Amino acid sequence: MNIRERMQTVLAAEAAAIAAVRVDDGFVRAVELMQACRGKIVTTGIGKAGHIAKKFAATLCSTATPADFLHPSEAAHGDLGLLSQDDVMVAFSTSGKSREVVEVCELAKHMGVTHVIAVTSHPDSELRKYADEVLDMGVIEEPCPIGLTPSASMAVMLAISDAVALALMEAKGVTRHDYGLRHHGGYLGRAARTDNLPASR
Repeated sequence: MNIRERMQTVLAAEAAAIAAVRVDDGFVRAVELMQACRGKIVTTGIGKAGHIAKKFAATLCSTATPADFLHPSEAAHGDLGLLSQDDVMVAFSTSGKSREVVEVCELAKHMGVTHVIAVTSHPDSELRKYADEVLDMGVIEEPCPIGLTPSASMAVMLAISDAVALALMEAKGVTRHDYGLRHHGGYLGRAARTDNLPASR
């Protein structure tokens, strides 16, 4: 195996999977639902998708949208109390068949959460039937040599979450001042409060 070529193949596969995402009206409606949310955005997911969900919540918080991550397993043991009727739930699952994620979305509906947004790939995803809006990742072929390790799918999931977060940030008119208020330390905080520092790392 040529390691360099293999790595280039993986990078190319992930880039192609991201480029293939079809941003339809469901993406627009999802951002609008989040913009109109009177409560908080609650993200959920299990495994690798759970890590993306947690990162999405952190990005939202840093860009002036209150958000929190709900672990679907812990939800069954009392953490479901995090939810309120004014919240919007965003559930991440490539297959949309993870029992814990499907269950927490069903329970969220029972709790009175009016809007659930799903980020999923498989056409037969069970998660789709609990979602008011679906952010479709498309059908993704993993570049893993045994076809199982989620890499391209996670790249797509992360890219979709970033696109949503930044579109929402702009729709809400978040300024550098707003950003700086939420980053009192570190380079980004200094950059937000200092005109002559670049905004990127």
